[in-house]
Amino acid sequence: MSVGTSLGLLVLRLAVGIVFVVHGAHKLFVRGVPSVIGFLDELGITPPEFWAWTLTLAELLGGAGLLAGALTRFAASLTSGIMIVAIGTVLWVRGFFVPGYEFALTLLGASVALQLTGPGRFAIDSWLGLED
Repeated sequence: MSVGTSLGLLVLRLAVGIVFVVHGAHKLFVRGVPSVIGFLDELGITPPEFWAWTLTLAELLGGAGLLAGALTRFAASLTSGIMIVAIGTVLWVRGFFVPGYEFALTLLGASVALQLTGPGRFAIDSWLGLED
């Protein structure tokens, strides 16, 4: 993989990873998981406690994995799954433009791209020989 491609993947991983880490941290430290539980309960997602913690931890750990380039394909699958559920349960009915699914679709596309390409050479995965 060329240096330019690896740098492009690094920029993509950092941008997407920051978004997910900040969203997960916001749920955990600012909004609070009980608020997320209430939101998921209103949507009819059961059990809301389990899924609130799953969502929060997937955002934090998936984002951190993308930032570090550690278990990148798995981390990107977590972030992809989050965006698929968000689009399907909340955002689709709002239409394309924000507050619709525009931003979530962008994050989904970036996450799927990282699943398919891997992290590039500037990543823990590459340094450990987990990716070529």
